[in-house]
Amino acid sequence: MDRKVSVIEDLDGKKTVFIHDIRFKGKRSVNWDDVERYLFQFIGEFYDVNESNETIYIGHDLPSEYSGSKYTKRLKGTVAKAKANAAQGIPELIEIATDSKYEENQKDKHSRDAKWGWYRYDTRFALPVYDENGNIDRINIFSASLIVRHSANGRKYLYDILKIKKETSKCCQE
Repeated sequence: MDRKVSVIEDLDGKKTVFIHDIRFKGKRSVNWDDVERYLFQFIGEFYDVNESNETIYIGHDLPSEYSGSKYTKRLKGTVAKAKANAAQGIPELIEIATDSKYEENQKDKHSRDAKWGWYRYDTRFALPVYDENGNIDRINIFSASLIVRHSANGRKYLYDILKIKKETSKCCQE
C-alpha cells in the first residue's frame, strides 16, 4: 500500500488529512473502476475513531458503493476528483472523524445491511494543486461526511463518503 498521506492541523487546530499525491486525474472525468480497484486493498482492515474510540471496519461493499453510488455518479469536476483521491486517505479520514450522529434506516432495503442504523461522522481532507513546474500552487480543503452502517453483527462498516464540499478556509501547516 504505497500512500503519501499525513494528518495536519489548520490554523484553528482542526485536523485535516493531507493527501500528497493526485493518483486519480483526468481532464474530463474520473475512472471510477480504477478507484474501486484501489479500495479493495482496505477490505478486512479496521480503524479507530480517535474522538470516540469506536472501531470502523472496511467491508466488501465499500469499493462498489464508494465508486458507484448515486451520489458519486452525480459528481463532476473538482469534487469528483476530490472524492476519488480521498480514497487514498481512508484510514486517516476515519481516525480524525468527529461529531458522530445516529440515523435510523430510511429505506427497507437497508434493514438487512444496516440492521442497527447509520452513523455520520464529519471529516476533512486537503489536496494540493500543482503548477506546471510540479510545485504546489495552493491547497484545496474539503469537508465531508463518512457514512457508516451498523450491521447485525454489531460492527460498524464504512459505507461511503458523501457531502463533499470545498472549503474556503485558512491554509494548513504541517
